Amino acid sequence: MSRFDQVAPDALFKQLERAIPDDSLPAIATLLTAVRFNADGLIPAIAQQHDSKEVLMMAWMNRQALEETLATQRVCYYSRSREKLWRKGESSGQQQQLVSAALDCDGDTLLLQVEQTGPACHTGRRSCFYIGVAQEQASITSTPLIDPDELYGSKASS
Repeated sequence: MSRFDQVAPDALFKQLERAIPDDSLPAIATLLTAVRFNADGLIPAIAQQHDSKEVLMMAWMNRQALEETLATQRVCYYSRSREKLWRKGESSGQQQQLVSAALDCDGDTLLLQVEQTGPACHTGRRSCFYIGVAQEQASITSTPLIDPDELYGSKASS
């Protein structure tokens, strides 16, 4: 039994601010009820390569995508443009295996530690974060590892 079991979902993350690693937490279903999904039922999920700590991408998850990811250890997102679940690598083969997942202190952002197969970005780059910005000018910071047409066929350029 957790001392957090009786905490209302809207107060759970506030109560967890003083939690320590030895504390027992409520069941995962209870914790997911307290997650602060946005008005569209989504939470931002940042994917980071577990060993190098390189930030690979940011995408969205709904509760179903998060539950599937936790159950299968294969990362699943929610595609806003297609309005459906998107299993990373289903068309490109560039999958993400979940190593660990953590919610931030407010319960409104998810950090996924992953093992990325090949490029994470639809542009064929390892990371989606390749456009450097500075006060006066922007620059491209990496080259594609794979031509996007090879990853996705001709639809990548559209």
